[in-house]
Amino acid sequence: MCKGLVGKKLGMTSLFTPNGRYIPVTVLKVGPCVVTQIKKDETDGYKALQLGFGIKKATKTTKPLQGHFKNSGGACFSTLKEVSVDDPDSFEVGQTIGPEIFAIGERVNVTGTSKGRGFSGSIKRHGFGGGRETHGGHCHRRPGSIGCSAWPAKVIKGKRMPGHYGAETKTARNLEVVDIRPDENIILLKGPVPGSRSGIVTINKVLFA
Repeated sequence: MCKGLVGKKLGMTSLFTPNGRYIPVTVLKVGPCVVTQIKKDETDGYKALQLGFGIKKATKTTKPLQGHFKNSGGACFSTLKEVSVDDPDSFEVGQTIGPEIFAIGERVNVTGTSKGRGFSGSIKRHGFGGGRETHGGHCHRRPGSIGCSAWPAKVIKGKRMPGHYGAETKTARNLEVVDIRPDENIILLKGPVPGSRSGIVTINKVLFA
């Protein structure tokens, strides 16, 4: 059984469930993913599938990758991700996998890259309250004092400061699959997932012990 797929976030919308509930959903284009390599315990030390997603021109693909893709049919892919499997021998290089591996009502984890916010101050980045706005205050959005005067006379490691905000790998866990449309390679998940529109995401099944 394949435990995950690679997809693209198309955006958010909302719909009514059969019992009349109005819920927000995220639309993901999942697959079709092509198996480009099979990892086994004997050769790699673990079990996984390398999946290719998103067709890419051969002229914009390096020669080593073009050679790598020849085994899976010759089509070049813009994204390569690995997902774990129980039995890699049940798959073949070049095989296509789609959203049919998921089921409505199933729970999944979605991993993506959060929106990049650039260099941000401490109020936007960490939610600081800021300084006073009246009575002669001159420290409105500054972080204020960041160190100690006598001891230890240094800035403590990990101090929350202005800096690069966003563009990090984030995982939204335990999301419910609301609907699946295999003919369009689309699944609908309840709630938001990390990233902006057209961002690449990895969808993994939630396997309870």
